[in-house]
Formats: sequence, structure tokens, C-alpha cells
Amino acid sequence: MSIQIGILQFPGSNCDGDCKSALDLFEGVKSSFVWHTATDLSKYDGIVIPGGFSYGDYLRSGAMASYSPAVSSLKNFGERKPVFGICNGFQVLTESGLLPGALLRNSNQKFICKWVELQTTSGQSAIQKENLGNLKMPVAHGEGRYYIDQDGLNTLKKNNQILFKYSKDINGSTDLIAGITNVRGNIIGMMPHPERSAVKNIHGCDDGFKVWKTFISMCG
Repeated sequence: MSIQIGILQFPGSNCDGDCKSALDLFEGVKSSFVWHTATDLSKYDGIVIPGGFSYGDYLRSGAMASYSPAVSSLKNFGERKPVFGICNGFQVLTESGLLPGALLRNSNQKFICKWVELQTTSGQSAIQKENLGNLKMPVAHGEGRYYIDQDGLNTLKKNNQILFKYSKDINGSTDLIAGITNVRGNIIGMMPHPERSAVKNIHGCDDGFKVWKTFISMCG
């Protein structure tokens, strides 16, 4: 029996095809696109929210998408099954309240597009248990500066919800945070793009493959 992964699509999504290509690398995984008007996600074992510029990033990145029917349905879905938000998908997850904190304009007020080094933290979530270590992935964002107040940061640390940290400051993110999870560990958000570092002979690095493999194991 195959694992069914849904990839949400909004007007302005542009990493959906890349995410599908990454998922299609895995035997036994069947991925399909889910339009933002969908209300029934029950057939899927996991949901991916890809990067891009949902609704043109009007208002704030991810703000309008957070009110879509699919994301409304995702709130119940995320109580039971895995959800993975990448870049704009991470922004959607914070805007909808599925993950704490917010993604703000980069501290240099410029769009950042480059490869970065990440450190995987220790903890009990599926990704942390895999001991992925240091990873290399690209980022491409204008509003990727993760922000959370001190009380929120203390909670993230107490619950080991910080998954990835930049090896150095690239955008002003609180505590160098590049990715987090919810308390249960089944909803993941990260700014770097694992779908753009999944195949070594195409991307020059396959560190992203390790992240996808772990997410799929969560869905199985």
C-alpha cells in the first residue's frame, strides 16, 4: 500500500513541482497536487505546503493563504497526521497558528537567495532522532526572519521544538532558528528548501533527501 502525500497549491505557488519531484524519488510514495479550495484531506497520509508566493504575498507572506479552505481543513488534519511547510509553507503555518512565532522581513531588508549551512538540534522528534547533523541547503526568501518573543523562545527550548539552526546569522532570525516543530512533533516548518538539495547530480548536494526521507517515515 502506497503512502499518499498531498501538495497544497495556491495562486503563486512555485515550488510545488520541485516538491513532487523530490517525493517521487521514493518508492511506495504517491504524491498529488491539492488545490487551495479543497476541504477534504482525509485520503492523505501527509501534507506538504510548498514555497512560492501564495496570493502574491499581499498583506504578509502566507497571511491570505492561511484563510483558504484547505488550510482550515489542515487544522484538524494536523491533529493526527504530519504536515511539512517549506519557506512560504512555513509562513502559512505560523500565520494560521499551526506553529508559533512569525516570519518577518529579513534584517537587511533584501531578498536572500544562497546556500546555507544548518545544524540539526537534539531532541525526541522524528527528525531529531535521525541525527541528521549538519546540512547544506539553499534559501530564497524576503520574509524569512523567524521571530518569537522571549517567553515563546523559552517554550520552544523547553519542549525541544527547534529543529534547525543556521550556522551563522543570515537574516536576523531569533536564536538563528531556521526550522521548528509543534509540541507533538508532527507539524514541521523550515525556511531552507530540501527539495532543491535532494539529488546530488542535479543540485550538487543531497542533504535535503535525508529530510524528505524522515518526513515520509512519519507518514507511513
